[in-house]
Amino acid sequence: MTILSGVLPALYTFVGYWPLLMMLVWVIGGLVFANLHENGTKRRDRPPPMKTPLAVTILIPCYNEEDNAEETIRACAAQAYPDFEIIAVNDGSKDGTAEVLDRLAAEIPRLRVVHLAKNQGKAMALRAGAMVARGEILVCIDGDAILHPDCTAWLVRRFEDRPRLGAVTGNPRIRNRSTLLGLLQVGEFSATIGLIKRTQRLYGRVFTVSGVVVAFRLSALDDVGWWTADNLTEDVDVTWKLQRRRWTVHFEPNALSYILMPETLRGLWKQRLRWAQGGAQTFIRYAPDFMVWQGRRMWGVLAEYAISVFWCYAMVLTLALTLLGLAGVLPPGISPPPALLSSWGMVLSIACLAQFAVALWVDRRYEPEGAANYRPLLWVIWYPVAFWLLSAASTAWGFPRALLRRDGRRARWVSPDRGFR
Repeated sequence: MTILSGVLPALYTFVGYWPLLMMLVWVIGGLVFANLHENGTKRRDRPPPMKTPLAVTILIPCYNEEDNAEETIRACAAQAYPDFEIIAVNDGSKDGTAEVLDRLAAEIPRLRVVHLAKNQGKAMALRAGAMVARGEILVCIDGDAILHPDCTAWLVRRFEDRPRLGAVTGNPRIRNRSTLLGLLQVGEFSATIGLIKRTQRLYGRVFTVSGVVVAFRLSALDDVGWWTADNLTEDVDVTWKLQRRRWTVHFEPNALSYILMPETLRGLWKQRLRWAQGGAQTFIRYAPDFMVWQGRRMWGVLAEYAISVFWCYAMVLTLALTLLGLAGVLPPGISPPPALLSSWGMVLSIACLAQFAVALWVDRRYEPEGAANYRPLLWVIWYPVAFWLLSAASTAWGFPRALLRRDGRRARWVSPDRGFR
């Protein structure tokens, strides 16, 4: 009892103040990145011309994308870039995806289609497309992504005069915003994912590219052995493999791609559990390789991830103790006083609101004009409840699943929840 009484206050303090510290880091990093790299462009600016445009292959792995493939491919065909082809890989779809792709291939000269007899997983579908690609840059997107007409040009221009640049991750924007979960994810992609990528890029290494919109140098992928077939998050895995081989990874906020996200709790849980398990797989597999002086630029990412995993388990434990304490099951010395909980909740809510306001201001140039840009702020108060708890639960469950997962077991995908449109 005495040990618990001494340890638990520190644990509650860590659970409450670690998010505050990271919010401060992300806000400062996001503002510095925006000042250095984004203030020179205005909304809808065209990318500056390249000296010699690089040959590009837009690669689209598809599994059961009958409803989305045509819109996605037509947006790809409308890219304002002079030298590109499109390769769509039908990964053993069970719906009418094959027929849609073949019909579009007959209509769009730039499009080639690769059919796989069985569902092999996204990593293998990407590999199959890369093997027949003609471009030296691969722009990889999901089968439901809608590229802005200038997206490819913004991504590819960064490879010019940067021979050690291995990948450039784009800026996904949420399309479906009709529900609370959809609106919260609009804020999440700006306030969390967007700020994190900006901040991590400042110190040289990023946790992951966005698999929904990213460009790779073909020779860099060949150097690291392509995508790993048994990782549930092939985008996280390949990011770490590139940085392990000293390839750099950039973030291009002007490369916009409009995506669909889950808007049901079940779909969101499955997505976040996959993200958590795949991230854990990557950390377990590659973290030891960075424990050398040459890997020091990755130490910040490693430390942030490890502490965040510990925070998730601490969050689950303290939440359970709090609920038991409020129910009168635990002695008063074990559960936190209600005044502490209420003060923490108020501070975190204000900090979260400030973080979202800064993030939406930084991202304002990439959103439609008008007050609707700040609509997610009306609902952001629910973000810590909905997504912090979800993140803690999915990580606490996904990390041991990653430890127990057998290496070599292919990560095949299923049709995700794409929300309500």
